[in-house]
Amino acid sequence: MSYSSDPELLVPLALRLKGFGEVETISSVHGLAHDVTEAALAKMVEENKCVMRQVEGVSKYVLTPTGREEGEESLAHELEEVGVRNAVQSGYQRFLALNPAMLQLCTDWQVIDDGSGEQKLNDHSDAAYDQQIFDRLVELDREVGEILGTLEQALTRFDNYLSRFAVAMQKVLSGELEWLTKPIMPSYHTVWFELHEDLLATLGIDRASESGQ
Repeated sequence: MSYSSDPELLVPLALRLKGFGEVETISSVHGLAHDVTEAALAKMVEENKCVMRQVEGVSKYVLTPTGREEGEESLAHELEEVGVRNAVQSGYQRFLALNPAMLQLCTDWQVIDDGSGEQKLNDHSDAAYDQQIFDRLVELDREVGEILGTLEQALTRFDNYLSRFAVAMQKVLSGELEWLTKPIMPSYHTVWFELHEDLLATLGIDRASESGQ
């Protein structure tokens, strides 16, 4: 049976993935209710695990070093307590094998060979070129969906990534092209990056040392 993580673990994790954010942004990562997220954040502020800061004139939450450290400890404890480290490790390894293809897809989406060996920004005027990117994205989406299907059997919190990927995919395929790679919005690449960071945080792996995994 899949294990449902406590909101007091999920909120610090979501804040770590986002870097900073408002209640709505933080709650969206793992599909938590607004009031549950708000209560968890208020408790974190009291315990000096996060603080409120002005970011471009908007008050947003940011993890403190204490919040990040205790969040990592909670994630490690959960893995051992539930006994799903092997399952998550396996899912991570499968995801890691897909990651280069996703990075290459994003590069190919942003730049295009002009025919003379030089690269230029993709202005999306070549429908056939963009379509082959979409075809690759659909295949990657199928593969990451299979990985998430296995991960969510271990930890329920991985199930929200499927719906977030689906929203971004639908937007891209319907012509809202910024939903593929645009940062600071829940684009497909943003969700991919957050899933990657979620797996790293859960397993206690530093991104800088990942190449040695």
